[in-house]
Amino acid sequence: MNLTLNRRDLLKHSAAVAGLLAGAGLLPQLAHAEAVSQAAFAAKSMDELYKALGIAKPVESPLVTLTGPDIAENGAVVPLAVASTAPNVKRLLVLVEKNPNILTATFDVTEFVEPSMSTRVKMGQTSNVYAVAITSDNKVLFAQKEIKVTLGGCGG
Repeated sequence: MNLTLNRRDLLKHSAAVAGLLAGAGLLPQLAHAEAVSQAAFAAKSMDELYKALGIAKPVESPLVTLTGPDIAENGAVVPLAVASTAPNVKRLLVLVEKNPNILTATFDVTEFVEPSMSTRVKMGQTSNVYAVAITSDNKVLFAQKEIKVTLGGCGG
């Protein structure tokens, strides 16, 4: 019995296995940007953003944490971490109040994912940054931090 496969056979068999796994629902689903409306990304004020997302105004909570530098020397790359210990978190948001687009990042969370994410954002100027956690019962909680920017990253 010949167990050697050429590249073409290997790819053919790999595609078949991937098809079977996808059909059984065992592969991750593709990310869909439509989960958050374009109106939310285009919002120019916090109230517009809340309306576009269909959420209530957030309430400050110790169950949400935001970690970032006090001073960002380069606004083009500002490291942030958001997390929540609230039960049943379904989405985490990162908002930068004075950016051209307030909604900077959104992370969908399931019960299999710890609601703790880190990212890097661009900031054009000193601004309040918000970490927002939305729970499955539509509670909207936030933490806030002012980050000073010395060199702007959004065209500054």
